[in-house]
Amino acid sequence: MEMEMEMKGQELEWTKAQSIGISVDLVAAAKKQLQFLAAVDRNRYLYEGPALNRAIYRYNACWLPLLAKHSDSQVSEGPLVVPLDCEWIWHCHRLNPVRYKTDCEELYGKILDNSNVVSSVEGSCKSKTEEIWNSLYPAEPYNFNLQKALSEDISERISKLDKCTKYDLVSAVKRQSPFFYQVSPPHMNHDLFLEEAVSRYKGFLHLIKSNNEKSLRRFCVPTYDIDLIWHTHQLHPVSYCKDLHELLGKVLEHDDMDSDRTKGKKLDTGFSVTTKQWEDAFGTRYWRAGAMYRGRAPSPLTTTPYQSNFTSKDVIACPDHQKVIELPEVKAVEVLLEFLEVRNLPEGHKGLLFASFSKTTKDIFFNAKRRLSIFSEFEEKQVASFQCEPTGELLFELMSHSPLYIPMKRAYKTLGSASFSLQDCLVPPSKLYAEKWLEMVPSSKVGNLKPIYMRFAMSFTIPTIAQHTLHVVRSRPFSKSSCFFPFAGKNQDAKNWTQVIDETGTEVLRLQMRDTEKEKVKGISVPRKEVVGITKSGKICTLAEFVGTGWSLIDSHWSLHREKNSEGYLFLLKGKKMVKFFPGRKLDYEHKHYEENTTEDKTEQHFMTLVEFSAEDPYGKAVALLDLKSGCIKVKEESITVPGVIVAFILSDKLKKERYDGFAVNPAEMGSVKEEIKANPEEGKGTNLSSSGASVVNLKSEVVEGNVVTSQKGGGCGGACGSGCGNATRSAGAGGCGSGCGGGCGNMEKSSACGSGCGGGCGNLVKSGGCGGGCGGGCGGGCGGGCGNILKSGGCGGCGGGCGNILKSGGCGGCGGSGGCGSGCGGIFKGNGYHENTSGNSCAEDHPKAVVV
Repeated sequence: MEMEMEMKGQELEWTKAQSIGISVDLVAAAKKQLQFLAAVDRNRYLYEGPALNRAIYRYNACWLPLLAKHSDSQVSEGPLVVPLDCEWIWHCHRLNPVRYKTDCEELYGKILDNSNVVSSVEGSCKSKTEEIWNSLYPAEPYNFNLQKALSEDISERISKLDKCTKYDLVSAVKRQSPFFYQVSPPHMNHDLFLEEAVSRYKGFLHLIKSNNEKSLRRFCVPTYDIDLIWHTHQLHPVSYCKDLHELLGKVLEHDDMDSDRTKGKKLDTGFSVTTKQWEDAFGTRYWRAGAMYRGRAPSPLTTTPYQSNFTSKDVIACPDHQKVIELPEVKAVEVLLEFLEVRNLPEGHKGLLFASFSKTTKDIFFNAKRRLSIFSEFEEKQVASFQCEPTGELLFELMSHSPLYIPMKRAYKTLGSASFSLQDCLVPPSKLYAEKWLEMVPSSKVGNLKPIYMRFAMSFTIPTIAQHTLHVVRSRPFSKSSCFFPFAGKNQDAKNWTQVIDETGTEVLRLQMRDTEKEKVKGISVPRKEVVGITKSGKICTLAEFVGTGWSLIDSHWSLHREKNSEGYLFLLKGKKMVKFFPGRKLDYEHKHYEENTTEDKTEQHFMTLVEFSAEDPYGKAVALLDLKSGCIKVKEESITVPGVIVAFILSDKLKKERYDGFAVNPAEMGSVKEEIKANPEEGKGTNLSSSGASVVNLKSEVVEGNVVTSQKGGGCGGACGSGCGNATRSAGAGGCGSGCGGGCGNMEKSSACGSGCGGGCGNLVKSGGCGGGCGGGCGGGCGGGCGNILKSGGCGGCGGGCGNILKSGGCGGCGGSGGCGSGCGGIFKGNGYHENTSGNSCAEDHPKAVVV
């Protein structure tokens, strides 16, 4: 009865929160903000240096005075179109709403609003605004001149402006620049996700209002979905001031300047307090799938944006070649799962309770059983994060572990099981969240008259198209004296072909390289080579030919060349797209962290990242990753699948000339691709080659990957790991157990209750029991491709291969098949504190944003 009353009270609190009035369509406005941030990210010269200083000058000297004129008496028949550079500075200024309001009132007598103003990225006609601008400021053209900005020192002109904010806009821009990376995943732009984010933003405001009414001074820290909506609201300054005055009687501050994530500091304790207050007030979990910290943004490959200097072929590839590899569309969803409590246990029950979870049907991304602790049993928050297909059911089993060793008796006993349909949470009117009691059906009579119930909480992201992972295996070893396969015509022995296998183990293509007739080039006989393929339908076709100094692929629709350059790439693939091959794992595939005093990881030499450069992605977009040692090809874009596979085959052949035996040997000998990967974990580190997610949560696991080095150095935050798990360092006072890393970790540092990390293929492990960072001041861990974050507080844990994030609060525990975080895993988040980037990098990188009330 008491519990029912509490639940009704929590429902009432949520209803009150949803009644908060907001005078802006935040979903539509958030979509526009994401579009704008993407445009700025394509013009990164606005992030720092002379171009940023020029933009700040133009903002103060031109845009704000023009906006003030327009607000007094409309200077244009239509809306003003703000130049991109000025809008970026304006954007960052408005994200300090109290300071922006004060500056506007002091300089122009009122708040300068964004009404009747549109962004230049919205495609509106800007000719009228440009005409007005150029008439008012003939010495400063409307269109931003980058060359002029780079060649002229503007600081003196800024100092002589009559009306100029004294707010440090350079620092404001530095704090806001990484924000787009955290909110750039495609699910962030989905209506359903944003609608839920608006509801959660109202819940966030309701907590602040409650604190005000109780005269409680608390530092409230948002998750990234909430922070995105909070930013959106602030970008409408008049509406924001009006709405917050009505709710709180004042303008709500947005503090993005505190970046100290040390345990016990404001950000750490603020996130812990916000989490507890939210769950007490509303009865739902504060964490949310797809809204947690993703780790630091990848390192850029170039500071110079790509400029097209060639004309690509506008020929549509032959439909036959488009079907060389036919792969079904595969979708994936990120899931966060927590087990909360159990009712009606059998009388006299003894033993440690935990729950396991698995998919009832085959899943490309998640096909193992894992277990988690139950909050009511351990009084610590442990949340699993994993990726799976958005189909089928999850099977939950309530398990008991005997505290005593009894010979000939099983240590574990299943008390009951229940299943939950994923589709029920992913179709309208889904809220992308479920929290309910399940009746656990006993596997046998357990001597209990009452049915056992277990409560769980789960949230999801919108299903998105997943990248494909292909494996290239050859039937028998290459001869050391020859690099090429023999080609004997149509009736070739199948063992002479190289197979391309998809995630399910299905063969999708066979490849073979052969010598052809020599050709005369300036009177000299030159050998020719070609790559021949057999499609799934049995059709034989020539996929590539060596012509002159390079390869021609797919009937000359693509060409591959090796080029000398200063940019660091090794090969250039040109066709309808410009794709450069960089050594190692770059951009989305890179390690999140490296140990400061180590040289480049030796495993990096096996990898190449395919990076596409275009007008849409002038700084490069990772479209595929080649692991030439294991024969794994990860492909994000369908258009690059066939050329990517062909190039991987050609490059592996080149390496074999140099006596580098890269591909897996014989499928018959290794059993299957997945078995090969399990048997050779070194080949899979950091590459997520094993997509099985086969890991087991070890509630009391110590570091089990790499070497454990005990250190008396403590305090602060632990480190994260790169690929090829190195060593783990554990400090005295580490407060729990450390997590290790399997696939793709470098080293791990555990320091004063700060956690370990995992990289390559993984994201990073972050232990926030003394750490903060990320989203607007407090977003928890996120899961990136493969392993996401581990955010922990006051303890530690690990994450096993294939497992996603574990968010833990106060204590220890972890997961890990053999302990540690394997490839394809997410992370552990111990949410007794604020999330943190434990890389040791500048805290300003993650720009926490929070509010004190």
